[in-house]
Amino acid sequence: MTDQSGGAGLLLEHSRPLRLFTLFILYVGQGMPIGLFWFAVPAWMAVNGASAAEVGSVAALTALPWSLKLVNGFIMDRYTFLPMGRRRAWILGAQLVMIACLVVAAFIDPLPSDVAVLGAIGFTVNLATTFQDVAVDGLAVDIMTEDERARGSGMMFGGQSIGIATATAICGFVIEDFGAPAAFLIVALLIFVLCAYVGSFREREGERKLPWSSGQSNQRNIDIQPEAWWPLLKSTALSMSKLASLLWLPVLFGRGILYGGLTGTTPLIGANYAGWSTSEIASLTASAGLFAGVLCMTLGGWLGDRFGAKRIAIMWLVTSISMCAVMYLSVPLWGDTAFFIGFVYFWIPLDLLLTVACLPISMRLCDPKVAATQFTIYMAVSNFGISFGAFMLSQTEAFGGLSTIFIVVGAGALISLILMLTVKYPRRPHYYAIREQKEILAAQRPA
Repeated sequence: MTDQSGGAGLLLEHSRPLRLFTLFILYVGQGMPIGLFWFAVPAWMAVNGASAAEVGSVAALTALPWSLKLVNGFIMDRYTFLPMGRRRAWILGAQLVMIACLVVAAFIDPLPSDVAVLGAIGFTVNLATTFQDVAVDGLAVDIMTEDERARGSGMMFGGQSIGIATATAICGFVIEDFGAPAAFLIVALLIFVLCAYVGSFREREGERKLPWSSGQSNQRNIDIQPEAWWPLLKSTALSMSKLASLLWLPVLFGRGILYGGLTGTTPLIGANYAGWSTSEIASLTASAGLFAGVLCMTLGGWLGDRFGAKRIAIMWLVTSISMCAVMYLSVPLWGDTAFFIGFVYFWIPLDLLLTVACLPISMRLCDPKVAATQFTIYMAVSNFGISFGAFMLSQTEAFGGLSTIFIVVGAGALISLILMLTVKYPRRPHYYAIREQKEILAAQRPA
């Protein structure tokens, strides 16, 4: 296989297995910095005496780029290197920046007490990671067919969970034995390997693998590419202003609170109540993440295909509220090893399964012309919920202790549940566009 024709090699548009594997492995890659900065580093800090406020502050800074990434979507939909496809150039560029940031962080060599430095490193690396995330999400909306979306959602977030688990396990042990710089460099090396894979395939026929390869822009991409800011902004505003889209935002925000609140809560319970070490907490969260990844790729996708995304999301929201009630009322049991293990093995898969259930609805609401922008807005709202959950964790000492985070998480899930029960979200793509077209045609008929 060569690059000379611009048509040989691996093509996403022609292979469903390749599409699903590519989305899976790209999400594995973006899960690695998440595992490092959202699980391994907070566990390292908590074991070395960091308070809930300090862990929450680092977690909030790390999560902040994910809340602001809607800007990324506008930039990517407006500007891209079409000869390499709509998304691949952005994916490769983001990965190279992630690698550079991690190498620089290794030379800085922060201590567990360097809250500002760790927060700045986490913010910078995750800022680059958000660009990859937005590009991959846009690729998923662009390239997947409707009958792949439930299964694809499971593959994507199953892959992310496996990436998080892998990085958490490796980095937890490496930080404890060799220090943070070694963990930074290992994650950088793994992302570099992923870069090589991204350079091996094309999105559509005739495109280039790399900027210097032969190939040209695909006509389908040329036809839908916005050539100015106003059409992009107008299409996004029209799509986002639909009632179903507006009422979908609080659901995503509530889902984000769960992850943001419990990510930092886990090492605090493990270190301060159960008495676990950094490597023990990292190993537990990693194994739970691996379990969650397998569930997402099997049970998560199957449930969505079999019963529908909305019904399954409702089921997981009810389960989330029940879990929060149990945890809030059982503080005396937090120091029990079996109870702590059960909590971690329960909430991490639950969060991923809820995400998988919600993703197809987000995709169906997206206009293909502005897919990266609109999908990014949805994900940014969810990630703002993550930042809010992390911020509320940092405030728990002022509001009655660590257990109050479960009230916050439960309230977010309850609001999401009420909306899921009362709002009619689309069951197929372009549902609302089709309905509006029918209404226009009906109005044009003579009385």
